[in-house]
Formats: sequence, C-alpha cells, structure tokens
Amino acid sequence: MGERVIALADWRRAPVIRPASPIAATGLLADALGRPLRDLRISVTDRCNFRCSYCMPKEVFDTRYAFLPHAQLLSFEEITRLAGLFAAHGVRKLRLTGGEPLLRKHLEGLIEMLAELRTPDGEPLDLTLTTNGSLLTRKAAALKAAGLKRLTVSLDALDDAIFQRMNDVGFPVAEVLAGIDAALDVGLGPVKVNMVVKRGVNDHEVLPMARYFRDRYGPAATLRFIEFMDVGATNGWRLDDVVPSAELLQRLQREWPIQALEASAPGETAERWAYADGRGEIGLISSVTQAFCRDCNRARLSTEGQLFLCLFGSRGHDLRAMLRGGASDAEITSAIAHIWAGRDDRYSELRGSATAPHAGERKVEMHYIGG
Repeated sequence: MGERVIALADWRRAPVIRPASPIAATGLLADALGRPLRDLRISVTDRCNFRCSYCMPKEVFDTRYAFLPHAQLLSFEEITRLAGLFAAHGVRKLRLTGGEPLLRKHLEGLIEMLAELRTPDGEPLDLTLTTNGSLLTRKAAALKAAGLKRLTVSLDALDDAIFQRMNDVGFPVAEVLAGIDAALDVGLGPVKVNMVVKRGVNDHEVLPMARYFRDRYGPAATLRFIEFMDVGATNGWRLDDVVPSAELLQRLQREWPIQALEASAPGETAERWAYADGRGEIGLISSVTQAFCRDCNRARLSTEGQLFLCLFGSRGHDLRAMLRGGASDAEITSAIAHIWAGRDDRYSELRGSATAPHAGERKVEMHYIGG
C-alpha cells in the first residue's frame, strides 16, 4: 500500500492579507513583473479515475488516500462569484480542470453559470475544459449545450498497451479516441490533444501520434507535446526523463515539412508549428528547457478555493475563507488585486538554482490545482 500523504490543503493554506485601502477592478491588473491577469484555471475536483505516474501515481494515491470531502469544495455558486470578480480584473479565459473535471457531478450546471459571465466590455469569456477523455462520449453533447466552447484532451500514446500502463487503470485508448470524435461531432472543436512525453516510456509514440492526428483530423485537432515537468512532489521527476522540445522538433521535421506560426494569443504556452501541406498544426510546450515565465498570465484556483500564482507553487491564498466569512465583492476584489500585484513567480526560469522560489518546500500536486 502507498504511504499516507497529507493533502497539501491541510498545511499550505495561507490567510489572505487584505489591503488597507480598497483596490477597484479596472481590467488592467498587472503583477510585479508587469504580467497581466488573463487566464484563470479552476480545479473543480481533486479526484481522477486515472493514475498517471506523472500526476497521480498509484503507489501514493491509493485506496487510503484522503481526498477532499464535498463540503470543502467550492460550490458552483462560489466558483461563479469568484470567476466574475476575476473577469473584472481582466481575465478573458476560464479553463475547468481537476483531477478529472467530468467526475464532478452536474458540471454542466456550472458551465451554464459561467457562460453567463461577461468581460467589462460585454464579451463572453472563453470557456474551455481539460479532460482525460474517459467520459466524453457520454457528456460531450451536454457540455456543448451548457455553453462550453472547446476542450483539451490528454492522451499520451496510441499504442493501447503503453497507454494502459501510463494511465495505470487499464483504460483503453479506443474510448478516448471515441470521446474526441464525440466532441468534434457536437462542435467542440478544434480539439487540442496534450501528450506528456517521457523518455523511454512513450517518446517512441511521438511520430505515430503526429501521423494519426494529422491524417485523421487535419486542422480539427492540434496535437501538443509537453515536456515532462517537475510538478508536485510524487511523480519521481528526473531531468534525464525529459525529452527536450528541440529534439522532438527535429524528429518531426525529418518526417514532414513544417513551419513556425505566430502565437495565437499573448502568454500562450505552446510554440506553434504548421504542416506545410495544410494538414493542421502541432504545438510544443517547453516549460523545462524553454521557460515561458516572462509571459505567464495564468492564475489557478484550487478545488477548495486556494489561489495559486504558479503551477509549481507551494503556497495558496485562502479565498474560500473570505467567501464563507461574509466578505463583500469589493473586499475580495481588493484581495485578488493585492495578491496578483505582488506576484513575482518564475519557477521554470530559476529551476534548480539557489534563488528558486520556496526552495526546499514541497510543491502542490497537479491534481489539486489543475495542469
């Protein structure tokens, strides 16, 4: 059996320091390094039905692991209230994550509520979701009807044996592919497909994956390769296991003519490349070898309302306490502004150095704040 692991929420909760004077939302909030707040990632559950080694290894997240009780999770009303306040500060994109977000009961109801939100200039927010695809064939139509705009599916191999070893619960790849088809059929496209590449585990699947998605879907699906990251403290990360994006690019260029594309939006995580014959594009996400901290405009809201300023963070800011303690919208708005204005996180740029933030502290697990 796995070791008993104390959920980070139990010992990383920090009370929010309220500014002495109110800070109004102007839609132009910037952090200490001049980075705007544009993207809010919301974890709706810390549970997942997969046990991928790079996120929730089974030897740790076993039958004895204590997940958060439902009463500690933010309610849909609390999530929507906070999302509206973040939108007033400049957030334009909401991404629902987990764990596996489709395990949260009645998630379509939350999507309906979030779809009603608007930016200060009256535009709807870009509402998207990241999923392992296991429940998509059943839920795609309802997600679209509720107002979801598009989604990202995690898929680490086409070979069924490799994929089942990686998800570690024996889930077949065919069902994930069927989920992608279902999402496209109801209009949740183009779909992004994320592949975490780990040397000696699935890096030989890179070209088969690229060929499959290029030939079957063309521009309707974008395959993105993610360098194996040192998120959390349980995934056994080693630099030797990382396949640099530059190496992957060389493999792809030997197979097909591809050309660089401009970023589709400021702060985009993926470097974009298009097939020269028009058969869609691929993305390279290089957090380890080509850090993109200087453009990072993302905040993360944990399952129980902790605001994290970096995927590699170790400390959250307790917004749930404010919500449930009777704080007004103006007070929470000021607190968010104060927290973001002091943000200077750039972990990937400083990785391994003595000046890395919170050096020696345990990093929060990805299933708790989303990828």
